[in-house]
Amino acid sequence: MTGYSDDLRLAHAMADAADELTMRRFRASDLRIDTKPDLTPVSDADRAAEEAIRAILGRERPGDAVVGEEYGWTGQGATRSWIVDPIDGTKNYVRGVPVWATLIALMDEGRVVAGVVSAPALGRRWWAARDQGAWAGRGPGDASPIHVSAVRRLEDASFSFSDLEEWEKAGRLDLVLDLTRACWRTRGYGDFWSHVMVAEGSVDLSAEPDLSPWDMAALTVIVEEAGGRCSDLAGAPGIGASLVCTNGPLHEEVLKRLGGAL
Repeated sequence: MTGYSDDLRLAHAMADAADELTMRRFRASDLRIDTKPDLTPVSDADRAAEEAIRAILGRERPGDAVVGEEYGWTGQGATRSWIVDPIDGTKNYVRGVPVWATLIALMDEGRVVAGVVSAPALGRRWWAARDQGAWAGRGPGDASPIHVSAVRRLEDASFSFSDLEEWEKAGRLDLVLDLTRACWRTRGYGDFWSHVMVAEGSVDLSAEPDLSPWDMAALTVIVEEAGGRCSDLAGAPGIGASLVCTNGPLHEEVLKRLGGAL
């Protein structure tokens, strides 16, 4: 393996460290939960996992920047940046729902080049590096390649969406509801899970209207290396403020139905 293989191995090691911490605190009776200024919850497990990842990066990649949900941006000006969400799905985590994951991505000169999504309570991990394909399994030693679906018509497609309240806030609730009516099947799996299921072909399209970089960076490279397409709601690639993932053939129709830029 070439390219970003060493970085991907390091991302797996960081995911292992995070998994150990988050699983130990999952459903713990003494889990400490605070409310952040944006009124979203944060637990002691979120903070401990990001601290562990930052400690590893400090030793192994001291020249790289780190952008994390809990501790912000350090190392401004570096060419390479690690983008970290210690627990994506904290609301699930604090309620004992096993659908949550640690998201770790590497961005090099403005492009996401490697990503790992680790969901230890589900016993599953997804990862990719540019030009090396996308993979899923329990870990590197138990891996299978993944690929998006071949579905070409919305009436045959499965659509996973996020919280309808967020779509209402974005002024697109009616558009999303119309899209659900056009699809064969709809489910609100939410968070990272919607998007990695697009990558492995069990869902054909997913969308969220309001995200931060750490919510989506790792997901984009996994979906794209699995043969899919990612953009914001206006169709722009890269890391924006929203995320639409599809198997590719459905993308333009989905963007048209979600309305593009308002």
